[in-house]
Amino acid sequence: MKSTSIAIVGMSGRFPGARNVAEFWQNLKNGVEAIRPFSDAELLAAGVSADELAQPEYVKSGVVLEDLDKFDAAFFGFSPKDASIMDPQHRIFLECAWEALEDAGHAPENFEGSIGVYAGSGMNSYMIHNLLTNPRLVASAGLFLIRQTGNDKDVLATRVSYELNLHGPSISVQTACSTSLVAVHLACQSLLNQECDMALAGGVTIEFPHGRGYLYREGEILSRDGHCRAFDADSSGTVFSSGAGIVVLRRLEDALADRDTIHAVILGSAINNDGARKVGYLAPSVDGQSEVIAEALGVAGVAASDISYVETHGTGTKVGDPIEVKALTRAFRESTQGKGYCAIGSLKTNIGHLDAAAGVAGLIKTVLALRHRQIPPSLHFRKANPLIDFETSPFYVNTGLTEWKAERGLRRAGVTALGIGGTNAHVVLEEAPPVETHAAAKKPYQLLVLSAKTASALEHASQNLSAHLQNHPELPLQDAVCTLQLGRKAFVHRRTVVASTNEEAVKLLAKPEPSRVFSGQAAASAPGVVFMFSGQGSQYVNMGRELYETEARFRAPLDHCAECLIPDLGLDLRTLLYPPEQDSAAAAQKLSHTAFTQPALFSIEYALAQWWMAHGIAPSAMIGHSIGEYVAACLAGVFSLEDGLHLSAIRGRLMGEMSSGSMLSVAVAADTLSLPTELALAAINGPEQCVVSGPTDAIQKFAGELEKR
Repeated sequence: MKSTSIAIVGMSGRFPGARNVAEFWQNLKNGVEAIRPFSDAELLAAGVSADELAQPEYVKSGVVLEDLDKFDAAFFGFSPKDASIMDPQHRIFLECAWEALEDAGHAPENFEGSIGVYAGSGMNSYMIHNLLTNPRLVASAGLFLIRQTGNDKDVLATRVSYELNLHGPSISVQTACSTSLVAVHLACQSLLNQECDMALAGGVTIEFPHGRGYLYREGEILSRDGHCRAFDADSSGTVFSSGAGIVVLRRLEDALADRDTIHAVILGSAINNDGARKVGYLAPSVDGQSEVIAEALGVAGVAASDISYVETHGTGTKVGDPIEVKALTRAFRESTQGKGYCAIGSLKTNIGHLDAAAGVAGLIKTVLALRHRQIPPSLHFRKANPLIDFETSPFYVNTGLTEWKAERGLRRAGVTALGIGGTNAHVVLEEAPPVETHAAAKKPYQLLVLSAKTASALEHASQNLSAHLQNHPELPLQDAVCTLQLGRKAFVHRRTVVASTNEEAVKLLAKPEPSRVFSGQAAASAPGVVFMFSGQGSQYVNMGRELYETEARFRAPLDHCAECLIPDLGLDLRTLLYPPEQDSAAAAQKLSHTAFTQPALFSIEYALAQWWMAHGIAPSAMIGHSIGEYVAACLAGVFSLEDGLHLSAIRGRLMGEMSSGSMLSVAVAADTLSLPTELALAAINGPEQCVVSGPTDAIQKFAGELEKR
């Protein structure tokens, strides 16, 4: 991997016939076409006039984006009025941004770095057709507020940054049909230039009026028969559509270091413009397209022979498709003479042309294909457009779901987006690197945590989690636990589930057991946590053994304590705490001796406190009884861990001597005025039971301190 590689760590989208990325992939691999015919009744209900329907050139086909009228306004803090004024493009893009970050497993408030947003939208036709036609609304809200509340293209990216509290660059991008892939390129450059540490990139287009057909005009981009037949002899154009898509990007080395889920890797990208090298402003250019593809391959550092699939712009126009294949061929011929080895396809044959969101939608399709190692079919291809020379080119149209074989090592792909006006973009992708598995100690139980803003949303989140675990039995439960705990924002309504397997978690989420599932509301102002450390009498063999065997953050400090105590105790404390089963009785008897009980409790309590703090549970106060006081003092910084361990060993020995009725032996040095533990014990036990040895002046000082007690 190159140091300039960018990891795609999260994705989200809304597409015709697919409410999310998972449904999107199911439709793609099954060859589902979202473009459908409309009945006259549907079109009349959508506002099409009878006269328009009667025209022979009217094509009664189109695309419907489900639930575009739905928006969780309260979740983002919008009033009903502000939400109704906001363009659905902005609403859906905002929801997708939240979903994309959740898919990436990074809550903004927990992410150490800045997050940027690069995005663009389609025409704000909602304002034109739904708001400006309401004079009362315009008069009450004002045109400026209507635009800036969420209808102007300029505010798409910055609205996301504001609502999600993102501090990186926030830039709205507008290059017509190449908008969202240009946004991806700019986000990659921002990451490589250290302008941000994570970036959301994508686009959205929603047509208004919605759910209508269109008038066909010869020579324009729209299809005669209501289908997009990319590269086919019967192609006549495309169908405009609606949808949204976002990818979350990070520098590859950062994603690997944080063990993010990596869907695919961007090896390189490029953008350019045709300039005046074409017959007209709206026309495509072989030169411009071939140059941007060649540049992206050069940046990626791969030869054209390494690319085995290209997601094309593929609008299905008689002239545009041949120009695109010719440009691809010219770029590929710079490094390969191979023929017919690279598959091509066009998402527009499935869902139509998403305009500003087309590029990122094609990118998400290709990433999914890399993940699943399958190339989905490009629809409606029967016989090649006679202007396309496939036979001498490196390309063929992939017409069925095929296994994506890694015949040249790694699976690599290209994605193209071309904008009206000549801004071209190309991205080179590679499949995600293999994940290095680290053998983690298996825990008998896992703690899954969920939260939501409302009780009903919490139930919905529980259902979603249950369905995900059921649909992905191969998912390690501890991975889901980690994401839920660290990659999600915590809300007021909360639920915890204690489960040992995916299957058990699914059952508990469906039918909660009071002893394993806990639901409630977090306090508005959470009280501080107090650590309370117990005294002697709470010890037993194998205390904390499960934690010791499964939790490195408990095991490491306990190991350190045991090793530090060997000189004082003359043995390894772990042999008493965690003995073989046949030695348990002997270990229990020895552990009951105060000389070992005191340092054992100190070590266990100290390690347990470190384990809690490693999980983010820090005490605002501490209290302890007997030896527990010493643990609290050590954690508070009164003395070092090593001094605390030494004191616990001395204390245990002296208490043992005292309880047995023997004389206390106290050794003092000339440079030590007092030993607090010994003084306290001597004062309790009485000076007549103390044998003090050392220099005369030191003994006198000791006696003076003892008298004060």
